[in-house]
Amino acid sequence: MSQQGDTPTGRDDDWWGQLYDDSAPDTGPAPAPDTLDDRFASAADTLKTDFPAPRAPEPAPRIPEPASPTPASEVFADADGDADGIERPGDTGVGYVGDGPPTYEAEPTVLPAADPDDLADLVPDTVLEGARYGGSTLRAASVRGDSARYRGEPRRDALLTARFGTGDDALVLVALATGARAAPGAHRAAAEACAWIGRAVGRSHRRLAEDIRAARRGDLKSGLHRLTDRSLGKLRAHAADLGLEPEEYAASLRCLLLPADPRCRTRVFFGVGTGGLFRLRSGEWQDIEPRVADTTGDPVVGFGSLPPQPPDADRLTMDLGITTPPSPYEPAPEPPRDPFRFRASVARPGDTLVLCSGGLAEPLRGEPELAEHLTRRWEKTGPPGLAAFLADIQVRAKGYADDRTAAAVWEA
Repeated sequence: MSQQGDTPTGRDDDWWGQLYDDSAPDTGPAPAPDTLDDRFASAADTLKTDFPAPRAPEPAPRIPEPASPTPASEVFADADGDADGIERPGDTGVGYVGDGPPTYEAEPTVLPAADPDDLADLVPDTVLEGARYGGSTLRAASVRGDSARYRGEPRRDALLTARFGTGDDALVLVALATGARAAPGAHRAAAEACAWIGRAVGRSHRRLAEDIRAARRGDLKSGLHRLTDRSLGKLRAHAADLGLEPEEYAASLRCLLLPADPRCRTRVFFGVGTGGLFRLRSGEWQDIEPRVADTTGDPVVGFGSLPPQPPDADRLTMDLGITTPPSPYEPAPEPPRDPFRFRASVARPGDTLVLCSGGLAEPLRGEPELAEHLTRRWEKTGPPGLAAFLADIQVRAKGYADDRTAAAVWEA
């Protein structure tokens, strides 16, 4: 039985065409394609009509370049454009002072390497602390420097804030230390220096608080010298245990003692090594770091100095009238000695006392715009909040990329 006779026209092509489109006119039988290539060409033309070619992909959006650092005068400017130190909700980024942006980025880039078996050795990028006792407001922060953030190195600065005792008899200690540059374990040495001086002050805080209230300057100086000497001596001993030279496991140590008694306005500074002690009074910065010429304290044992010897100690040479032949060797140079620094001063209402590591002391001394910026910020608004204080000490200056650690005390 022939299937061709079952279709209305006798051709399958026309029958399917009529079923697909009833309105299509009857044009008669279509000529069959001559070759197989013609069949494929015809099918390709149909596909082009029913399925248009896809559009060319649009070019990828251009990623904008990161914004350049903003000058501090713009970051902290108010709506009128005046750098008055008032933060606005839209303020973002870390500003800078000086004639050009710093070399490194403002935000952290690379994390320090971690040891899975010694995670306690990790140092956070930033530490922030604050308190208020009587009429004094304390703000303290330690921030990893731009250079360390870029290279993935740990923060070499350490910060300790501690209160010993209760009530008006309490004594607040702020200790900051900086490990030796380019030395392995510098951050550990700084942390240990803070911990040991904290332990020594904490065990003697009652006597120290009494001496501060009674203004016994001589007793304070000799007592704090002994505590510092003992603490940094332990650091040298630990260096020997680690098989390191003393200068490879050393730290600058600077401390501030603040009585909690509101009737006592004496503030005591002591320490060894580099850094700064400043006072902002009546809109002017005063560098009150004790000068070496004014410091009568002996070099501190444990910070490059030799242990003291009693007058009758055994000597290697004795005058017996025997001629000593010249030695072919030059005597070894003595290790560098840093004197013990001490200062006790009476605070006035409106004063701001700033203790800082070299990372902030150097730009404060070398970049006048930074001091001017902090004056505008702190003289108008008084003690800032913790976040605002952190932003203040992070204002950068080109050429200064070390860790920054600072403690500031506002007096009401």
